[in-house]
Amino acid sequence: MQIPDSPWSKPIDSLLEELESSREGLDANEAENRYTQFGSNSLMVEERSKLTMLISQFASPIVIILIVAGIISFVMDHTKDAIIILAILIINALLGFYQELKAETSIRALQRLTENHVRVLRSGIETLLPSHQLVPGDIILLGEGDLVPADARLIESHALQVDEAVLTGESLPSDKSADSDVNPEAPMYERHNSLYSGTSILRGKTTALVCATASSTEMAKIAEAAQKISPESPLTRSMRHFSKQLLIAIVLILFILGAFAIAQGRSIDEMISFLLAQLVSAVPEGLPIVITLILAIGAYRLSQHKILVRHLPSVESLGSTTVIATDKTGTITEGILSVKKTMILDEEELLRCAALCNDSYDEKGDGIDVALAKWLGENFQIYQKQFERLYYHPFDPITRMMGTINRIDSAEKLYLKGAYEALLPLAQNSPAELQQLKDSHDSMASKGLRVLAFGVSDQHWEDPIHAPTRIVGLIAFADRPKADAAEAIKLAKRAGIRLIMITGDNPITAEVIASEVGLNHAGQKILTGAEIDTLSDEDLTKRLKQTGVIARAMPEHKYRIVQLLQKQGDIVAVTGDGVNDVPALKAADLGIAMGNGSEAAKASSKMVLVDNNLGVIVDAIRQGRVITDNLRKVLFYLLSTSLGEIILISMAILMALPLPLHPTQILWVNIVTDGMCDKTFAMCDEEEDVMKRPLRPTRMQFFDTPMLFRLGWFALVTATVTMGLFIYLHTHNYPYESILSATFTTVVAAQWLTAVLAQKESEPFLKNIRRSLTINPWLWVGISLGILLQTIALYLLPEWFHVVPPSGEILGYVAIALITIFILDEGYKWVEYAKK
Repeated sequence: MQIPDSPWSKPIDSLLEELESSREGLDANEAENRYTQFGSNSLMVEERSKLTMLISQFASPIVIILIVAGIISFVMDHTKDAIIILAILIINALLGFYQELKAETSIRALQRLTENHVRVLRSGIETLLPSHQLVPGDIILLGEGDLVPADARLIESHALQVDEAVLTGESLPSDKSADSDVNPEAPMYERHNSLYSGTSILRGKTTALVCATASSTEMAKIAEAAQKISPESPLTRSMRHFSKQLLIAIVLILFILGAFAIAQGRSIDEMISFLLAQLVSAVPEGLPIVITLILAIGAYRLSQHKILVRHLPSVESLGSTTVIATDKTGTITEGILSVKKTMILDEEELLRCAALCNDSYDEKGDGIDVALAKWLGENFQIYQKQFERLYYHPFDPITRMMGTINRIDSAEKLYLKGAYEALLPLAQNSPAELQQLKDSHDSMASKGLRVLAFGVSDQHWEDPIHAPTRIVGLIAFADRPKADAAEAIKLAKRAGIRLIMITGDNPITAEVIASEVGLNHAGQKILTGAEIDTLSDEDLTKRLKQTGVIARAMPEHKYRIVQLLQKQGDIVAVTGDGVNDVPALKAADLGIAMGNGSEAAKASSKMVLVDNNLGVIVDAIRQGRVITDNLRKVLFYLLSTSLGEIILISMAILMALPLPLHPTQILWVNIVTDGMCDKTFAMCDEEEDVMKRPLRPTRMQFFDTPMLFRLGWFALVTATVTMGLFIYLHTHNYPYESILSATFTTVVAAQWLTAVLAQKESEPFLKNIRRSLTINPWLWVGISLGILLQTIALYLLPEWFHVVPPSGEILGYVAIALITIFILDEGYKWVEYAKK
């Protein structure tokens, strides 16, 4: 016996025969055999060992650089440096391990979603079994409130409605009927005779034949996607590429310098000690901690904006986002149906019908009923208490109507609520009223509204489909856009971010909502899931450039769209709340789950919105861009200062001059400059309105051409001016220790100056001095601590650093060098500013 293909397209008797079952169900022996054959009806996953996950955290090039730096520090007896580097390695590895371990919970959430008990027929006897014991061929009985435990074909059904939003994204309940004929190619939202694992029964009851369990279910396909590794953040990719290049460049430069130095007859022991110190200094061993700190502070700030961060590198991904693929319900719209328009022929009877043909209670129940109760206000409770219900006809998906018989004063009346097409054959209205009803219905429906007709009959028939009825009005419902959705979309577009709405709803509804919030432009066509199935990847990529709305989308469509956008170089953020969103959330550069969404969606995401609002996402992107800017600034600072030291040493060696810095001084510079200043970059405020700035290309997010030229200029200026001071003092026969004091202090102070100038990237320091001084108050704390430490080194412990306390004359030379460096660096920034 095999799992049948397209069971929704086959007659139930044929399926029973194919599954070797009957309407009485399987016997115990056969069920046991099938359990052995097909296994447990639960989602299985290949688990990675915790040790494997932990070891994988040490595979990155930046970590390799740190390991090399740590080994060198131990060799040189710099135990404290080695301990600090080791601590950095362990902290970063544990953070990465924790995040990866948390990601593994996504599949567990999917498993919990399908764990329940279910009524099953075995040999004609009804029994209650754990859902994991179900096998293909079982007969299950489900009713209102039950979770569907497996994929099944309906045998019998009565007034059955199912919430399939977790799989299809359809915001409205799906009407189901065992008698529906469905073709083999029908998408899931059109398979009205079938149930799917993980969905839930809203109303009615059914007897169904289990056709697929465990890994054969539609849910399992999503579970498989949930196990795929999410793409790395742009920061992680950039840092990996940067780390490899940096390691190669540093080793190559120092090797060449060492060869030159030895060829000049310098001491081998001295040069090895010096080059090792220079290597430790040049490697930005504090960079991982600085990045982690910036991201952590960014995550805290995002939490103040109702966004919880589950994966720290994703904080930066916000600032790099180029496309937001958002769902409709709950993000752009309220996610709650409300009365949008009415057409009234008899107001009193329409109000009564809306109140009496209604099963909602305390704002709970069917979305349509709740919307009507809110629309009626106090009248809802008044009418329900005043007019006694005598009989109830529940909603029937076949007749597409429901009815109640109520006592109105001394009379009994039948009130009907249902589809306009269902009530129209019963209508006893005049031709003029019928024309008025038709015109109103067509107008409302063309705007994507869900229209219901309301009628009253004096003949309370046992079967309401035979009751002559007067239609008393039409009420149209809609899931209205959120108040700030249009403004959020406008702001995102201004920032250069594309928005694509991907929804399971029908095209008309999607188009209306998109037009209301300014998402779809005139001339753009809506793309549907059915159309996507017919398009090649190349054709779909072209169509995506011309549309902002995709309707009737299935999980595989959303997943495919995300991958195609990424192939074009886009950084894609995806929002979602259902199990159907899990594949796309995992595939996206930034998966954002809704706070009230499924646990599976939240476990697969990198961020969770406490407030399901597109405006919150756009605001978070603003914060992400500020974080990205701060990362750029700290990278510029660390690299320019390290490069400046290397250029300075290179000049001395190539010119056969004494070394302008002692190995001990090089290590100390890292402490009083990088160690004191780089952590404060995390606190830098927004420099300008980042949402007005064009988006940088992803590959240039951190190392674009202007930044590289500026970095090279700052490093060259610092090295050249310091070397000029060194040569001047050397040629004027100053003692070597005094010269070292001058160059040592100049390098330290120049790096503090670089930190100050790096706080503003878009304009020079003197353009707005007040802003320059206040954009990051914490930097002045770091510099103050650095000055204190440098003072101790120069005046209390000079012999430790191979210097003498600098005299007033030496400090004067240092001041002249710093003024020169400031003028040259600030002048370069003014030239940059003038070119904008």
